[in-house]
Amino acid sequence: MLWADRAGSYTDRQPRPLAFCKLKYTLCNILPAAGVMAVPPSYGDLGKSAKDIFNKGYGFGLVKLDVKTKSDSGVEFKTAGSSNTDTSKVAGSLETKYKRSEYGLTFTEKWNTDNTLGTEITVEDQIAKGLKLTFDTTFSPNTGKKSGKVKTAYKREFVNLGCDVDFDFAGPTIHGAAVVGYEGWLAGYQMTFDTAKSKMTQNNFAVGYKTGDFQLHTNVNDGAQFGGSIYQKVSPVLETAVNLAWTAGSNSTNFGIAAKYQLDKSASISAKVNNNSLVGVGYTQTLRPGVKLTLSALVDGKGINTGGHKLGLGLELEA
Repeated sequence: MLWADRAGSYTDRQPRPLAFCKLKYTLCNILPAAGVMAVPPSYGDLGKSAKDIFNKGYGFGLVKLDVKTKSDSGVEFKTAGSSNTDTSKVAGSLETKYKRSEYGLTFTEKWNTDNTLGTEITVEDQIAKGLKLTFDTTFSPNTGKKSGKVKTAYKREFVNLGCDVDFDFAGPTIHGAAVVGYEGWLAGYQMTFDTAKSKMTQNNFAVGYKTGDFQLHTNVNDGAQFGGSIYQKVSPVLETAVNLAWTAGSNSTNFGIAAKYQLDKSASISAKVNNNSLVGVGYTQTLRPGVKLTLSALVDGKGINTGGHKLGLGLELEA
């Protein structure tokens, strides 16, 4: 039997009932708003938005150069170099990365000025959807020191799991983490177990709440260190963050406020201050596509006339 569609043409497909169409529309609009299919962040990324406001756009006491390029064959090259203005120490690193997306494979080679060589192989979404396996090895020719690590990460709706194993001659060390989330609420646990000592060396908990423009995160490390952070996107051009840290048995509390303001599409300014009267400011300008300049300064508010202030310069090139 033929049925007329909206355009007036005929088809042999039977039209769907009106109730079905209304139900589909309701689910498609309500479920995303409720965050029902969201994957929570890893434990290390809890409170990341607040951390980025405090850390990105600054480089106190450093002159840095970062270069990223990509060959026609798909090989990515990343080179970084920095000079410490206080110690005059120069450090650098080189990283090459090659991906075979059809097999979910990523090969990474690393080298730094400490003469440490690293190789990393990652397999993602091949054994199971959401499962990522990483094999990481490092070798130092100068000392002969070797290390190996196997990392696993599994993320699906409502859950993000991770387990890393560091191999050592004395015995492997196991790092585990889990984060669950539902309708914006997040809860996480992180642990480290040293098999050589048969001892739990790390025991951390975290709770948070996350929406589109607001994030709240609190954590307890080893039952002695307490911390929290708040992130809010006040407007499309203004982001703010607050962090707080306190250690049991200590009378000192660390407190900081930071903000980032987007001047235009190519420029932004950042500022932060803490309870030790350390004031940091940063300015980032995209000079042209692939060229970014960062200027930063750290001022000691308690010793304006005594010196100790730091300047920073960073240049990022990408082609």
